[in-house]
Amino acid sequence: MNELFSLASELDLLLPITALLPLTAVLLVSQSNPYQTLVLRGILGSVSTLVYALLGAPDVALTEALVGTLLSTTLYAIALRSSMALQLEDRRTTDSPPEPDEVQQQLARWIAPLHLRLRLSRSEQAMHGWLDDGQLLVLRRRILVRRLQQCEGFAHWQRLGGQIHCLDEDARP
Repeated sequence: MNELFSLASELDLLLPITALLPLTAVLLVSQSNPYQTLVLRGILGSVSTLVYALLGAPDVALTEALVGTLLSTTLYAIALRSSMALQLEDRRTTDSPPEPDEVQQQLARWIAPLHLRLRLSRSEQAMHGWLDDGQLLVLRRRILVRRLQQCEGFAHWQRLGGQIHCLDEDARP
């Protein structure tokens, strides 16, 4: 072992890579799109892994790569996929065809800017509300109604004769 590890010798390489950590973290926290945060989380973990490897900690780098990057990003992707859906019961009296009809397509375009997918079902399992005849959308939570009303698709929904109603409208001020 003629040459000792010197942090000064690796500084030219280490400083720019280490500067990516806070930059990526700030970008991660400031994102509104959950799918972009997923990508940034993977980048943050990869940069951390590289920093640990450059500092001579291969065990910590391997742990960060496997757990901090691979496993956490995979679990986050699964959680996003399962939770980013507006689940509505289809209470319309007309039988809906298996393919999405015009009302479903319009509703799906309306909620797309919120990064939500539309799930229509005939059962009442853990639903956010329901879609009724006459393009009446009834939701259980006021905050969801407010978020949907702020989207530009709401005006188009109203022009097509659609209405939105909140169940807890009378319960809260």
